[in-house]
Amino acid sequence: MISIVIPCYNEEEVLPQLFARLGAAAETWGEEYEVLLVDDGSRDATWRLILEQHARDERWRGISFARNFGHQTAISAGIHYARGDAVILMDADLQDPPEQLHRFIAEWKDGNEVVYAIRATRKENLLKRAAYKSFYRILRSLASIEIPLDSGDFCLMDRKVVDVLKAMPERNRFVRGLRSWAGFRQAGLEYNRDARAAGEVKYTFRKLIKLALDGVVSFSTTPLRLATYLGFAVSFFALLGAAVTILQRIFVDWFTRIGFPYVPGFYALFTGMLFLGGVQLICLGIIGEYLGRIFDEVKGRPLWTIRETAGLEKDTV
Repeated sequence: MISIVIPCYNEEEVLPQLFARLGAAAETWGEEYEVLLVDDGSRDATWRLILEQHARDERWRGISFARNFGHQTAISAGIHYARGDAVILMDADLQDPPEQLHRFIAEWKDGNEVVYAIRATRKENLLKRAAYKSFYRILRSLASIEIPLDSGDFCLMDRKVVDVLKAMPERNRFVRGLRSWAGFRQAGLEYNRDARAAGEVKYTFRKLIKLALDGVVSFSTTPLRLATYLGFAVSFFALLGAAVTILQRIFVDWFTRIGFPYVPGFYALFTGMLFLGGVQLICLGIIGEYLGRIFDEVKGRPLWTIRETAGLEKDTV
């Protein structure tokens, strides 16, 4: 059986199109399937539409969170409750076209345990495209594992991979990174990412920054080493500043002619205070990012709370 996991947040405008297009595509696979829609604390009619779709077709099931827990948590909940031999992750906005899913299933049947989508083109503004492109390349250069370029959450995973992801207890989840960390036989498929079919973009700039931080901090300790590098840099500039101060004392007239007269203690004090203060704040910020995530982990709270379900047995929730 194929499970399709779809996180939803205020998607009432696009859901009717999703139901029609995904339903039509699924009927061509010749496979048993289920669709698990995770309502991430929507404030519109999203949950009502999910309930209506479940009433029409019991293969469409739903989970309603008690509040908004975030896109990656919604995906993780869907993975947790999915029953399929393979699990497909896709967004509700139809930027991930369901008509492409037959290619993923074919690759899975050929023996690939992870089939991820690579965005060949994307219909977004230039600034956003540049930001995504830069992020994936920075992440790849920093990460301790190989994370495919230009690959989001749109993918198919075999049950073996899904079970590995379910066993990972971490809270600040970056699913595409966890998928790469798990290993197994992986293959990429290029596709053209469409524009959002309806509604407004839900991933704000703030949420994108958080996702980027989760990706870097979860899969790289390089930022922590930055403190060491900055320490060497500060030492170098401190020695350079000391050398300039000594030279100013020796070649007073020459430095006066070029506009840098010797002022006892001014340059050394002013530059040193600003530079050292900036470096200390950067280092504290980096350490704080890691400490904050450790604090989240040790609290041990559940990743999500569920208000209501549709089509899930009570003993499984």
